[in-house]
Amino acid sequence: MMKLIYVVIDGMGDLPAKEWGDRTPLEVADTPNMDRLASKAKLGLMYTVGKGIAPESDVAVISILGYDPYKYHVGRGPLEAYGANLDMEDGALALRCNFATLGKQKRIIDRRAGRNLTTEEAAELSKAINREVKLSSYPATFQFKNTLGHRAVLVIKSKKSPLSGKISNTDPAYERIAGLGVAKSTVDMVLKKCVPLEDTEEAKISAQLVNEFTEKSHEVLDSHDVNKKRVSEGKLKANVILSRDAGDKLPKFFSINERYDVKFACLADMPVERGISRLAGMHLVELPPPSGDIEADMKLRVDKMLNLLDSFDCFYIHLKGPDEPGHDGDFKRKAQAIADIDKHFFGRILPHIDQKKTLICITADHSTPCTLKAHSDDPVPLLITGADVEPDGIKEFSEKLCRTGSLGVLEKGTQLMPMLMKLLKKEHV
Repeated sequence: MMKLIYVVIDGMGDLPAKEWGDRTPLEVADTPNMDRLASKAKLGLMYTVGKGIAPESDVAVISILGYDPYKYHVGRGPLEAYGANLDMEDGALALRCNFATLGKQKRIIDRRAGRNLTTEEAAELSKAINREVKLSSYPATFQFKNTLGHRAVLVIKSKKSPLSGKISNTDPAYERIAGLGVAKSTVDMVLKKCVPLEDTEEAKISAQLVNEFTEKSHEVLDSHDVNKKRVSEGKLKANVILSRDAGDKLPKFFSINERYDVKFACLADMPVERGISRLAGMHLVELPPPSGDIEADMKLRVDKMLNLLDSFDCFYIHLKGPDEPGHDGDFKRKAQAIADIDKHFFGRILPHIDQKKTLICITADHSTPCTLKAHSDDPVPLLITGADVEPDGIKEFSEKLCRTGSLGVLEKGTQLMPMLMKLLKKEHV
């Protein structure tokens, strides 16, 4: 059987910018390797969840791995907790968190504390929270863990009764629609109070505990030595914890290996993608956190994959890079991030791959337009090449040219994985 290399480039999709000649970062970026693949590929666009939905990464990844998010999604929190190796069980409450900067009148100055909080600083702050905060409004304990940079996860366990994930976010940038985490198009940057989303005692207690944690952790963080030092260096405090996408159980995914009779391995950095992949039954390849040296980070990932090439049929590879500058509105840096992935990942791996025996798919989990500085509901570019795939003859990989490809526009991300599995087994698509 052929191999599948399925590469998801986080937040790669974008919109044309007038100041860049009505081009997107993908069009501006120097991508000779992806362009060569495009010339031998079928191209198209894909709504990773559906039209009108600007998904968070967890919802999008669940969908593009072939799971209906409306059926399987239970909140990002449990996925983050599981991916971060925290003890998550049914009835516990888990939330995705950010270290952020809180000013007067509960105004949020920056949702990511200037995006320069180091993992080491976050670890010190997390230790203080776990040591000094005690929940007293209801008999409960918690675990708070920083993951990478400003990111963290919180798990609260009740000593008496199960908790409920049917509560609102304190993070104002995201809302919950039909249970899914969705980026808001307009944001009032004020710390929100957590409220129950259903009229149950479990939801009321859960919201109460989250509010208590938020208030008490803010008191600990605001006067912490780490934040005093940051202020002295002209940096923003990381003095409040924003939480979102609560859940009270893990999803029961079908095994992707059993469903398609394959062996999947996953190479991903972030807890949420790792948690999803682990729950799907994939083998998780251990990776160190990104070092900031893109060439070294990509070499490590390529070498790890090549060493496992004979042991697995399919590789799901989730690459960070373009999403962060998209959130920062930095068009030039986003284009460079895409170019770096082209050079240091695809440029390194393609010479070692027999493309006649390998199906390659490149796409994104969502669009993060620089003009919006947030996820959008725009479709993402999609490329599929290898073996018996009849090419469209399009010479470049971009949103604009993907729109003209033979794959058309996939209306849902759940369509992609069955399509890839058919192609992998040389069935007609």
